[in-house]
Amino acid sequence: MTQPIQTSALVGVIGAGAMGAGIAQVAALAGHTVLLHDLDAKALDKARTGIAANVQRLIDKKKLDAIAGHAAIERVRPVTNLADMRTASLVIEAVAERLDVKRALFTELESIVAPECILATNTSSISITAIAAPLKHPSRVVGMHFFNPAPLMALVEVVSGLATSEAVAQTVYATSAAWGKKPVFAKSTPGFIVNRVARPFYAEALRVLNEQGADAASIDAVMRDAGGFRMGPFELMDLIGHDVNFAVTQSVFNAYFNDPRFTPSLIQQELVNAGFLGRKTGRGFYDYAADAAKPAAHIETNTRPPSRIVLGESAPLHEGLQSRIAQNIASARRGDPSGLIAQIDDAYLFLTDGRTATERAHALGIDNVVLIDLALDYANARSVAITRARQCADDAYAAAAGALTKSGYAVVPFRDVAGMAVMCTVAMLVNEAADAVNQGVCTSADLDLAMEKGVNYPLGPLAWGERIGIERIHDVLLHLAAHYGEDRYRASPLISALRYSGQRFH
Repeated sequence: MTQPIQTSALVGVIGAGAMGAGIAQVAALAGHTVLLHDLDAKALDKARTGIAANVQRLIDKKKLDAIAGHAAIERVRPVTNLADMRTASLVIEAVAERLDVKRALFTELESIVAPECILATNTSSISITAIAAPLKHPSRVVGMHFFNPAPLMALVEVVSGLATSEAVAQTVYATSAAWGKKPVFAKSTPGFIVNRVARPFYAEALRVLNEQGADAASIDAVMRDAGGFRMGPFELMDLIGHDVNFAVTQSVFNAYFNDPRFTPSLIQQELVNAGFLGRKTGRGFYDYAADAAKPAAHIETNTRPPSRIVLGESAPLHEGLQSRIAQNIASARRGDPSGLIAQIDDAYLFLTDGRTATERAHALGIDNVVLIDLALDYANARSVAITRARQCADDAYAAAAGALTKSGYAVVPFRDVAGMAVMCTVAMLVNEAADAVNQGVCTSADLDLAMEKGVNYPLGPLAWGERIGIERIHDVLLHLAAHYGEDRYRASPLISALRYSGQRFH
C-alpha cells in the first residue's frame, strides 16, 4: 500500500485566495510546514489572518487542542518568491482557472523543485493532461481537487491525466486520507466526477421552470422536502453565483462537443446578462434585499376530504406513502390497475414514470389520473408534488389532493410536465453517474462517495437508482426521450445492460 507524504515533508501551496488558504490550513493541521505563496503580500496577510481565525474557532469550540492549533498556525509561512519551493515534496496550485496560467506556473516550478516533487493542481475543470503536456516530466502532475471550503468539505478528487504516474496518484490519495479527507480516484475528463454528474440537478429544474411546471420556490421546496436535498437547485445556484454556475455548465457543454445532456439554460444566461448573479449581487432567482418578502412554495388549496380510498398493490418504493394514506381511512382494500398507488374517490393516483399525466390517462383509458412525484422517503417527507391529466375532473383532483393533505403532506401543484421535478432529476443523475462509470472515469463506489461528500446528496446516485429500481429508472429515461424527442435523455448503456441482466451498480 502506498504511503502518504510524511508530515516532516514541506508542502507548498500557490495562491492565497479562499481555496489556497483553505488547503494550506488543512495541510498545516495535518502536521506539515506549509509555504503559502502569492505575489500579493496583502493577499498573504489576509490568508494567514483568516487561517488563524478559523483555527481559533476550532479551539474555542473544543474541537482542537490550543497548543496544537497555535503550532499549526505557525507552520503556515507566507512567501512571495517561487524559488522558496525548492525543497517541497508536494506543491498544490490554486491559481486562476486558465490553462495558460497553470502551464506557465508548472513550467517554472519544474525548474525549481526536485525531480521527485509532486505537482498537484486544484483545478475543477481543466484537463490534467493538457496542464501537464508541456512539462519535461508530466508523470508527476496530478489533480488534487478540493471542494470549497476546503477545511470543511471532506471530498478530494484525485485526478489522473494520460501521463500521470499511478504511484503519484496513489501517494496523493494516501496523503489526502491522512489529512482527514475522503479521496476518490477519477480520470481526467470534463468536470471530473462531481461537476459532471451534478449538471442535471440544475438543468432539469431549469427545464421545469422554463416550461412553467412550477415556480422556483415550489420546485426548491419539493427538492428539499421530498427529494431530501439540503438545498433546492435555485437557492443553490443563487448561492454559488450564476456567473460561476453558468460558466461551469458552458465549460462542460463545450468540452463534450455540445452534447445536449449539458445544454446551458437560456434562463440562467439572461440572469448573467442582467447581472443578477444571486446572493452576491442581491438578486438572482430570489430577491435578497433586506425588505424583500421570503418566497414560499405554492400549496394546493383545491382540496376536499375523500369518501373512499382503495389502495393499489404495495411496493417498497411507495409503501410509506400508502401507509400514510391508509392511516386516514377505516379500512382499505387492494385494487387495480397495475402500478396504482391508490384510487381516491374517482381519482387514480400513480407515481410519475417520465410520461405526462395526460399521456398516462390516454394510455389507460382513465380520465381522472393524478401523478405524484418521487420522494426519498415518503414516510417522513414533508411535502409532495402532484399533477393532473388535462382531462381530469376538478372534483376528482380535489379528492386526491385532500387525501394527501390529510396524510400530513404539504401538497405542491405542478403543471403536467413530463417526469415532474424529483423523478426526472434523480433519473438523470443516475444516468450521468452510470455513464461516468461506464466510461471508466471512476468506480461505482467512488462515484457515490463523491456525490455524497462533494455536494451533500442524500444518497449516492447509483445507490439511489438501485433503491428506485434500475428497470424503473430505465423506463423513466425512455419515456422522457420519447416525450421530448431529444438525445438529452438517452439511457446510459450501463443502465440498459443492468436492466436486462438483472445486475446492480454495486
